[in-house]
Amino acid sequence: MILTGAEIIKEVKEQYIFIEPFHKENVNPNSYNYTLNKELIKIYHDSITNEIREEKLSLTEQGYILEPGILYLGVTNEKIGSSKYATSLIGRSSVGRLGIHLQISANLGHTGTYHRWTLEIRAAKKIRVYPNMKIGQVSFWCNQGQIDLYQGVYKEFNSPHKAIEDKIFSERLNKNE
Repeated sequence: MILTGAEIIKEVKEQYIFIEPFHKENVNPNSYNYTLNKELIKIYHDSITNEIREEKLSLTEQGYILEPGILYLGVTNEKIGSSKYATSLIGRSSVGRLGIHLQISANLGHTGTYHRWTLEIRAAKKIRVYPNMKIGQVSFWCNQGQIDLYQGVYKEFNSPHKAIEDKIFSERLNKNE
């Protein structure tokens, strides 16, 4: 069962949901709009060296143009979480219609986490993003059954972060080539 906007506000007040900073005007009928932090990591293939490269970027008020075919890791401005509800982070439809694809593969936030969330961002065309823009939304879902709070390491990160398994995964891919 998904929470309504009014229930999100109530649960924030009762401290069962944590959103910091919280702005009531970002509440939707079934979600809360989160904003993009200025930190980005651009992950791309260097055709000269044939290596995967990372470039840390810092968005300015002039914004930054995302390029198609490149993975960008961003982060929410807000720390979001709950020890009572599971979260689901997705893109906003208005942003998706502009060609920004967000959280395609990993939208589930486990119960028991509270941090700034790493965002997986891809652009279908060249498009400019800005720091603090409303880029996505988070919804809150009731758990059925016993709640086992998330104990993994990702809850510790408050900046864009690549997968810890990335090195192991890359090594396995290279062995299979």
